[in-house]
Amino acid sequence: MTPTDIIAEVRSLVNDSVAPYRYADSLLLGFVNQTLRRMAMMRPDLFLKVANVTTAPGAATQSLPTDAIRLVEVYRTVGGDVLTETNKDALDQTYPGWRSETPGLPVNYMRHVRNPKLFFLYPAPAEGVELEVEYSAAPPTYALGATIDILSSAYMPVIIDGVVYLVASIDDEHIGAGRAKMFSESFTAALRGDMQMHQLTDTDAGSLNPKQVV
Repeated sequence: MTPTDIIAEVRSLVNDSVAPYRYADSLLLGFVNQTLRRMAMMRPDLFLKVANVTTAPGAATQSLPTDAIRLVEVYRTVGGDVLTETNKDALDQTYPGWRSETPGLPVNYMRHVRNPKLFFLYPAPAEGVELEVEYSAAPPTYALGATIDILSSAYMPVIIDGVVYLVASIDDEHIGAGRAKMFSESFTAALRGDMQMHQLTDTDAGSLNPKQVV
């Protein structure tokens, strides 16, 4: 799946398949990249990435890489043990001095509830500690012939709907506001329906009844 593939389908849907085109490739390519960014904000779970993240030594508060949208999970220290997620409020109440403890190898991580790109480590990391972290990442800006490898090609119809919506939004005087609304609703409905399926099938229990998991 490339932007060129998507643009060809979009041109067919908006009756712009014969040169000279009404819409330049550069304009439609911008709409493809904009649609991918809209998808990332609506469904960050579709844009997951696992990477080794170098920590800031001695700091209890840590930041995700610049391409991150939000934290999903901190798995382990690279070459070391797993980290257990805990609740910051609970740690603050039971051990108010935890931020002042001598830096070392972290054993716990905590989410920042008001900033999805920050998280906390206990104890603060010593020099040279790396973490294996999963987070949702903003999609890169794709060129026309580049493979959109961040998503499965199964999402191509969703991207097409999103691009057609943007095209129709700038051309409503010719094709009517109803067309833009139809493709916008199709775009959002597909993403919501996919989310509902994830909620039904993708759980930490491995799709088993939680009562059966020990």
